Amino acid sequence: MTPSEIEKIFRDEAGRALATLIRLVGDFDLAEDALQDAFAVALERWSASALPDNPRAWLVNVAKHKAIDRVRRQAVFRGKQQALVHELELNALVVDEPASILDDDMLRLIFTCCHPAFATEVQVALTLRTVCGLSTMQVARAFLIGEEAMAQRLVRAKQKIKLAGIPYEVPERDALASRLDGVLAVIYLVFTEGYVATEGADLMRPDLATEAIRLGRLLDRLMSDRAGIKGLLALMLLHDARRAGRETAAGDIVLLEEQDRSLWDRAQIEEGLRLVDEALRMPGRPQAYAVQAAIAALHARAPSFAQTDWPQIAGLYEVLLRIGPSPVIELNHAAAVSMVDGPGRALDLVDAISARGGLRGYELLPAVRADLLRRMGRIDDARAAYQAATAATQLEPLRRLYARRMREME
Repeated sequence: MTPSEIEKIFRDEAGRALATLIRLVGDFDLAEDALQDAFAVALERWSASALPDNPRAWLVNVAKHKAIDRVRRQAVFRGKQQALVHELELNALVVDEPASILDDDMLRLIFTCCHPAFATEVQVALTLRTVCGLSTMQVARAFLIGEEAMAQRLVRAKQKIKLAGIPYEVPERDALASRLDGVLAVIYLVFTEGYVATEGADLMRPDLATEAIRLGRLLDRLMSDRAGIKGLLALMLLHDARRAGRETAAGDIVLLEEQDRSLWDRAQIEEGLRLVDEALRMPGRPQAYAVQAAIAALHARAPSFAQTDWPQIAGLYEVLLRIGPSPVIELNHAAAVSMVDGPGRALDLVDAISARGGLRGYELLPAVRADLLRRMGRIDDARAAYQAATAATQLEPLRRLYARRMREME
């Protein structure tokens, strides 16, 4: 195998392998360091031999022994190293553990990251770093702060988990509710990173999208009476169902209006539509994820882009703004309005959002604005907006899309 192929396997497996390692060694930093050691071994061994049947189990087993070696080498642990090493060695080989235990490790990690002792931004940052595998620099950029400041924030959070004895577990049912909003938010973040990557050569990370959907199913089994859970699961299923139509064989973006809808996963769409209906029928006020899923359902049901029910989509975004107003929802609402009232009316809304400063640094703002200006025929303004969008993103497929749009305007 080539190093690039090994790196892709490691990227796909790292999140769940790290979650299992944290359970085994009880320390975030030790688990991360040991997993990197295991990856170095994998680069050497897999390049010269066949891939193991279960790469994740292989990585976890090698990393577990690397963790033991690290503890033995560190004199600072000498007073308690025997107890820790003994505890680690008592664990059976990971390949022999029941699949259900391994499958729950990621959920345990997310509930740990979402402990109510942490502020929301810390919960999100921990999840992006440990579950999504984003670098500290990438996480810092998502929060629009410096890399050093984010590194200190993450260190403090990990220390708090250790010193406060925050348990690495899915809490009992009566304690689930207090963490549920945070857990749903971070699962959606995992999915979003899989649906459109933060940076790099690939538009999507299907491993993360698939993992988020799996976690959504686990939550739905744990708490089947929650509209928010069903709504989020439906939303992820309906978006992910379009995966095969979203890019070309060369990795270029295929926009929604250009997608071949016969490539969409109809079975996944049907499951998502059923969950949307269940979520919307549940008592109480509408849940934001259920409303977003209802928007995705309208796209899934439409025979073509031109036949999409844009007035209803715009109306559902107005419902979302009443449930939980945010500049990002406002931007999506403006994009829907452009399909109903035209790009001029939408541009007024976008410029108002921009003037308030709520989306300063949000990379899709100049992209939406560029598309509206292009449709209005304001070519010079559109070109400047596309250049701003290009400078704002680190994702190569988006940069190629913007370059294509500028060439088409010429």
